[in-house]
Amino acid sequence: MTAEFAVALPAIAVVLATCLAAVVLVAQQVRLTDAAADAARALGRGESESSAVSIAHRVSGVGPGLTSWHEDPFVCVALTASSAGPLSAVTLRAESCAMAGGR
Repeated sequence: MTAEFAVALPAIAVVLATCLAAVVLVAQQVRLTDAAADAARALGRGESESSAVSIAHRVSGVGPGLTSWHEDPFVCVALTASSAGPLSAVTLRAESCAMAGGR
């Protein structure tokens, strides 16, 4: 093993760990976006907000904060959640809207 390799190895490990953390962060964002869409559809069907929160929690895998509002004829949902792992300082946010009264 050369000295150059020994010096470069920690930098390579940091770059690989950062890339892996970024992939995990993107996967969490995709799950949060899916959860926002599912929660908005649930509220659009007339289900309770607690039901929408449980759906969002089940789909996203985290305990997201849910905010909902009405923009006629839509009901909209915004979910926020903190990320996990080395990039835990990043706050994730996803919004989605669905038609209200869609029973």
